[in-house]
Amino acid sequence: MDARTDAEPDETVVSKPGRSAAGVRAVAVTLKRSIERMGVGRTARTLSAINQPAGFDCPGCAWPEAAPAARHHIEFCENGAKAVAEEAMTARAGPAFFARHSLADLEGRSDHWLGETGRLTSPMIRRRGATHYVPISWDGALSEIAGTLRALEDPDQAAFYTSGRTSNEAAFLYQLMVRSFGTNNLPDCSNMCHEATGVALTEAIGIGKGSVHLHDFAKADLILIVGQNPGTNHPRMLVTLEDAKARGARIIAVNPLPEAGLLRFKNPQRPRGVLGAGTRLADLHLPVALGGDRALFQLWNHWLIERERDRPGTIDRRFIDSHTVGFDELEAHLATVDVDLLLDETGLDRATVDAAFEMIAGAERMIICWAMGITQHLGAVDTIREMTNLALLGGHIGRPGAGLCPVRGHSNVQGDRTMGIWEKPRPAFLDALEAEFAIAAPRDDGHDAVDTIRALASGTTSVLIGLGGNLLRAVSDTEVAEEAMRRATLTVQISTKLNRSHVIGGDTAIILPTLGRTEQDTGPDGERFVTVEDSMSLIHPSSGVLPPASTQLRSEVAIVCDLALAVLGADHPVPWSSFRDDYDAIRDRIERVVPGFDRFNERIREPGGFGLPHGPRDERRFDTSTGRAGFAVTEVTATSRPAGQLVLQTLRSHDQYNTTIYGFDDRYRGISGNRHVIMVNADDIAELGFRDGEVVDIISVFPDRERRASGYRLVEYPTPRGSAAAYFPETNVLVALDHQSPEAGTPASKAVPIRLERARPASATVHDVGASGHDLRS
Repeated sequence: MDARTDAEPDETVVSKPGRSAAGVRAVAVTLKRSIERMGVGRTARTLSAINQPAGFDCPGCAWPEAAPAARHHIEFCENGAKAVAEEAMTARAGPAFFARHSLADLEGRSDHWLGETGRLTSPMIRRRGATHYVPISWDGALSEIAGTLRALEDPDQAAFYTSGRTSNEAAFLYQLMVRSFGTNNLPDCSNMCHEATGVALTEAIGIGKGSVHLHDFAKADLILIVGQNPGTNHPRMLVTLEDAKARGARIIAVNPLPEAGLLRFKNPQRPRGVLGAGTRLADLHLPVALGGDRALFQLWNHWLIERERDRPGTIDRRFIDSHTVGFDELEAHLATVDVDLLLDETGLDRATVDAAFEMIAGAERMIICWAMGITQHLGAVDTIREMTNLALLGGHIGRPGAGLCPVRGHSNVQGDRTMGIWEKPRPAFLDALEAEFAIAAPRDDGHDAVDTIRALASGTTSVLIGLGGNLLRAVSDTEVAEEAMRRATLTVQISTKLNRSHVIGGDTAIILPTLGRTEQDTGPDGERFVTVEDSMSLIHPSSGVLPPASTQLRSEVAIVCDLALAVLGADHPVPWSSFRDDYDAIRDRIERVVPGFDRFNERIREPGGFGLPHGPRDERRFDTSTGRAGFAVTEVTATSRPAGQLVLQTLRSHDQYNTTIYGFDDRYRGISGNRHVIMVNADDIAELGFRDGEVVDIISVFPDRERRASGYRLVEYPTPRGSAAAYFPETNVLVALDHQSPEAGTPASKAVPIRLERARPASATVHDVGASGHDLRS
């Protein structure tokens, strides 16, 4: 396929934000998009198999499925179907495509255009100084990679990135290969999303994972949805929330923007979702100021303890006394807080905060959900500590219908971490690896994603291998990241489709095409399956249903094993050749290394798979240094915003998933035809001297240098005063590499200080097509 730049829109259309999600239009968009990219037959074959017991796990989000007996025949959402259509599209980007398009041409194309070119079909290489990728054999590519890795003076000169689409089996072997090679440089997409969750929860309850099952939502009487937009990012969650509402649960949405999915849900599988008004979900929306969540939760915690003095039973003293430490210190600290300051930091009125507090104080079974609207702040870890404090005060852990629920973004990002994809491995895990495989595992911490960019920029790392994903677009400080990538000696991308990380590479760049989730993986004994872990620690199988896009595709497992053999040699103690052919053999070894996988091969073949143990949820057991859950004391100080400045959050459009741009229709926010928009409160626009529809440049305000995103259309939007919103990955260019959580290292892309300037003449009429791929003529 020779994609056309003129196929992209060039007009911005702005209407009122949506007041409901899904419904008949979502069905129409799903079918249209699927048939356009896959055709009728492939659409029927794939959509009927998504998230089914004998089918494949959706390559989109990590929201869990119901038990097989309670599962619908249609167990996917609009954006899940888009993810499948992107992978199973009939277009192909083979050697003829690369012969037509030079690197200079590809670099000038938009991310959307690159994604539309089709499935990669054969290994390709671009050597130093060459203008084009050219074909290379599998043996040639593996030999090239192995030779470069073996020639390094130190294994730490290489980094090995992983995305959340990787299966458990491939992830386990990947980290085993990397540690056998001698480094813990295992950056992954967790570094840029829920790392703060892992830090805060591990410290507080002894495990960095959520403490609820899917069925807990049916028993909850209050659900807090904080910093999350499930209507776009986890749409199947709306069905769970609708069922909870039908059973009497109340829902509080805490989010700067009003999101359509939390206002009203039109379930297309129910008559009232098709013909009626659907279901109102959020009983209360708190449009909190960007960064004000910690103050909000601390204020609620203060009020709970204060009310306990007059109304014993407001907090769960029995749970607190039996299962926690640190309550006295928290109580003493909260007695000193300035309530007016906390309220001011939230940006909310007292009546709204009071109304939410009354729901919280009266809840017997409360679930707190959150996503990247919480985790991508400078103070994310402290915010999650305050949220955990709230759960502990009410005893909302280890109780049916209650718990902490971080909602993961990518389908197996949690499984990757369980399998050992982490730059800071625990000694017990390394001990188990060494005992099982007779290797010497490195013990020093490796590089996370941001540190990998720093290391590439400085030259201390010279090789980057990516098992899926698009690191260049996912990470912050785009210009710095691109320059760092160009400094590499070798970059390797193991991928299904073309993206920006293939276009901007090192001296030598290699593409290795791999099977997708939708495709059959056939071995010596027939078709094979892999496994994934969802947001609630359930492990289940995934089996593709389509023939591979090319006879040259290899599974991720096969690629990792073949690369390990090329790098480590046939006499290495790990039986890579056996693992390549026998996935059960891999699972047997996972069982012996990773806790919770007892009888892995037996239990994974049971309907619905199985759940991993979770001490806090299952038995109120906390594997912390004290053996108890820990309250945390955090400080909230007054923030000041200089005149003329705003605070920017980057977010997804409804027509994208992570860094993959499906199209240009963010219909729930009423914006289509253009991704280069910035949403700002009408009063702020007027105060700053602009007008709705004007074209501006966005400049982030950091001490080191100016970062600019040019040619953005101002859109009046119901954001809190002082807050603004724009789409990533385009605005990642504004986020300084050092603007990150000090504890978690996550880029703080939800709290970027910015100012606006009228657009420079060139950017007022046309974007750099490398960033957008289309003109702005609105």
